[in-house]
Amino acid sequence: MNKKDFNWLEIARELQALAQTGLAFSNDNYDTERYNRLTEIASEITANYSNYDAEVLKEIFLSHPGYATPKIDVRAAVVNDKGELLLVQERTDERWAMPGGWADVGDKPSEVAERETIEESGYIVKAKKLVAVFDANRNGRPMEFFHAFKIIFLCDLIGGEAKTSNETMDAGFFAFNDLPPLSENRTNRKHLDEIKLHLLDSNRLATFD
Repeated sequence: MNKKDFNWLEIARELQALAQTGLAFSNDNYDTERYNRLTEIASEITANYSNYDAEVLKEIFLSHPGYATPKIDVRAAVVNDKGELLLVQERTDERWAMPGGWADVGDKPSEVAERETIEESGYIVKAKKLVAVFDANRNGRPMEFFHAFKIIFLCDLIGGEAKTSNETMDAGFFAFNDLPPLSENRTNRKHLDEIKLHLLDSNRLATFD
């Protein structure tokens, strides 16, 4: 078996999730030791196939207590009266994506889309329709080690003006057929194609994986 045949990320992720959940509910010292060892194995596998240090990874994995669940990434699809899509330029990779980010505890999903849009782009929007719920880790390269769902809302543009933030370098509206380089983990063609279908059919139901 070579590295191409070995789905190390899927195996390491599952081991980490089993260990995290096990540690959350274990009341037995022997079980706790076993789950800690599973965490170490997940760290070692990930370190072997990446540039990360196993001990650093172990600390990261152990910093996520409780039952292992996916993270939630919320994105706002904002289209102006010219049919152009709002994108922000991410500082991390200097590529472009729909405004959005991880949901915080206590957030309503639609409020994440509205808040992240004004924070990252300067534009005020109102979420009006759920476009899609995607499994973010099954559409190309995963965003990161931890499993994630992506929720996309179609939003009405209310006001504001373009501005940058500590996470974004620029913001602007672009025609769907003339987009800048995309930050694929945040926004990709599958997401954009679904948004265009909703723009063409206001009665289209939300899609999901």
